Amino acid sequence: MTGLLTRAHALLPALMLAASVWPVGAQTVQVMPFGGYRFGGDLYEVITGTELDLDGAPSIGVVLDVPLGDGLSVTGLFSHQEARVDVPRPSGAPERVRLAIDYWQAGGTQEFGAGAVRPRLTGLLGLTRYGGSGDAEIRFSLSAGGGMVWRPHRRIGVALDGRVFAVLVDGDAEAGICAPGFCALALDVSVAWQAEFTAGLVVGF
Repeated sequence: MTGLLTRAHALLPALMLAASVWPVGAQTVQVMPFGGYRFGGDLYEVITGTELDLDGAPSIGVVLDVPLGDGLSVTGLFSHQEARVDVPRPSGAPERVRLAIDYWQAGGTQEFGAGAVRPRLTGLLGLTRYGGSGDAEIRFSLSAGGGMVWRPHRRIGVALDGRVFAVLVDGDAEAGICAPGFCALALDVSVAWQAEFTAGLVVGF
């Protein structure tokens, strides 16, 4: 949890810089720092190579939206999760290690309606970094989700969101059925899933 708070403190200067750089005359960007909880221990088990008694852990991050009009916006997401777990060892006592998973993704968000409360859908893709203190891997990932945002003021709001992440952990491509001038590829892809539920403060600049 200490690491999460450290990351949160590191985000504050970036938010202050964004507020000073973007013009205040028109709302050109929305920043949403958030906190939540991410479920799914499959990716942690991939990191350690063993089964773990870990279903989820807290997460923090930030979403950046650049509105394009008609409720559509370009979206960037950073989400960080870490946990300290006891990893079983063949001999001796379990080893306590720090494991972290970071998502860096971009895509789009579509809001619906024109009232103060608006539902929305999001689709993103990008990279996932996962690993422990001694090793790290980067893999391609996708996410999709939805939620709602309540804006009592055009520059301030509160958002509740849920997202599902799919991380392509490993994969192989092999030639399958072949004919003259044509071969069908057989893909064997291993996917790790995580679900995240968050609440955040939306600030428009």
